[in-house]
Amino acid sequence: MTDRLPPQHRGEKFVQTLFDRIARRYDLLNRIISFHLDTRWRRKAVRAAIRASDRLILDVGTGTGDLALAAAQAAMEPGGTIIGLDLSLEMLRRAREKSHRCRCAGATRFVLGSALSVPFKDERFDVVMTAFVLRNIPDLALFFRQAHQALRAGGRLVTLDMFPPPDSNFARLYALYFYRLVPWIGAGIARERGAYQYLSDSVRTFDTPEAIADLIGRTGFRSVALQKFLRGAVCLHIAEKRVAPKPEG
Repeated sequence: MTDRLPPQHRGEKFVQTLFDRIARRYDLLNRIISFHLDTRWRRKAVRAAIRASDRLILDVGTGTGDLALAAAQAAMEPGGTIIGLDLSLEMLRRAREKSHRCRCAGATRFVLGSALSVPFKDERFDVVMTAFVLRNIPDLALFFRQAHQALRAGGRLVTLDMFPPPDSNFARLYALYFYRLVPWIGAGIARERGAYQYLSDSVRTFDTPEAIADLIGRTGFRSVALQKFLRGAVCLHIAEKRVAPKPEG
C-alpha cells in the first residue's frame, strides 16, 4: 500500500531507507542523468545564498554534501561553518569522505537529523539552503516553518529543486526522458529501478514552483523570488526572514 502513495505522502523512514540504498552510486547517477548540469545549478544556488559576512549556514538534506562543499569553497569570512543535515547515514558518510578529499573538513560538519525537527537553537543561521530535497519532505509547510525558526532576522532561505515543466513540446520530451528512461538508467547503473522510479514520480507529482513560492510566503518569509532554469524543470526559490519591528519607546 505504501508504494502506491505519491512520493510527497511517504514518511521519512521510507526516504531514509531509499537514500541509504542508493548512496554509493548517487553522485554518478546525478551527473549522468542531468548531463552534469546539476553542478551548475548548485553553483547558482550558492551564489544566491552566500554573502561574505555569513558565518553559519545550514544545508538541509545535504546528501553526499555537494551543496555544502560548494558553499564551503565560496567566499566566506575565515571561521565560517556549513552544517549539512541529513536522514541518511550512508549519504553522510560519503559527504564526510568528500569533505576530507577537498580539504573542506574544517569548514563543514555533517549531522544526522530530520528536516522536520531541526536539531539546533532558534535564530542561529544566516542561511538555510536545500538542493533537490523538497520533493522528499512529507510536510513542506512544517519544513518552511522550521527553516524560518532556525534563521536569524534577515537570514535567507534558498531552495533548488526539480518541477514538472509547463506543457510544451519540451515538456513532452522531458516526460519521455525523465519519467520513462531515468528509472531504466537507475536500474542499469545502480540496480535500483524502484528508487529512480520514485525520484521520477516525485517530480511528476510535485507542486508547481509558483505554489511553492506561495507556501514559502505564507510561512513567514518575505521577498520570495523565483528563478527558472531548463524551461522551468529546475527552479530556485530565494526568500528572506522578516525582521521583527522594534517596539516603540
